[in-house]
Amino acid sequence: MTGYAIPGALVSTEWLAEHLDDPAVVPVEVSVDTCLYRQGHIPGALGWNWKTQLADPVRRELLSRDDFRRLMGSHGVAADQTIVLYGDCHNWFAAWAFWQLVVQGHPDVRLLNGGRNKWELEHRPLTGQLPASPVVEYEPGLRDESLRAMLMDTALHASRGLPLVDVRSPEEFSGEVLSPPGLAESCQRGGHIPGAINIPWLLAINEADSTFRSAETLRAVYGRLDPGERTIIYCRIGERSSHTWFVLRYLLGFRDVRNYDGSWTEWGNLVGAPISRTV
Repeated sequence: MTGYAIPGALVSTEWLAEHLDDPAVVPVEVSVDTCLYRQGHIPGALGWNWKTQLADPVRRELLSRDDFRRLMGSHGVAADQTIVLYGDCHNWFAAWAFWQLVVQGHPDVRLLNGGRNKWELEHRPLTGQLPASPVVEYEPGLRDESLRAMLMDTALHASRGLPLVDVRSPEEFSGEVLSPPGLAESCQRGGHIPGAINIPWLLAINEADSTFRSAETLRAVYGRLDPGERTIIYCRIGERSSHTWFVLRYLLGFRDVRNYDGSWTEWGNLVGAPISRTV
């Protein structure tokens, strides 16, 4: 963790293993494969479904303040507890949940370095036993919308030539493909927002164990960006850009980085929206 701007936001597997019996620490799994949790999870961890529990059931939107209060309270999470998020697929949706919890105002949120992958590689324990979750009263903190970019924010930002980063694969950025392998197409057109630069999220991690690369390496990867300038990032549906948002804000100390969670499934479906392609 040496050299990161806010190292406390990232915890090691060793740290979490030592805190599994700490009532102040609540591990939460948020995986792309929502079946993994019941097949086996970190002892004591809660499991949240990113499709049904972390999003509005009707609109494409984050949870309302009341729905967030119900989610946390129904799972026995108090406002003074530390939430440690982890998941599969290099922490894609764990990072998305981290971003949402910070937006929603939970005071202490951490990300498990390496996620489920590293925990399993180290042969650490998994269990199928569901934790007891007595209902508690949860009062959300102040919601911070400054961490989020909406459609018009992003369009204006792009039109001014300000830093805009597409974190998808080069093939998605060019328009060659519409989505990552194995994931359903969810946009009408391929390409990228005019003016965006492509820095794939994958460059931030060590693929073997899903851990983040060193601070020195990350500074080189994102060296084209100015940490003092407002930066907007996006991907396809907001989860990979949440991963990069975590890197820029917590590991590299960018002062104003915003996640456009509408991302390409919003922009690529807009009638008349400008699109750049390189195929």
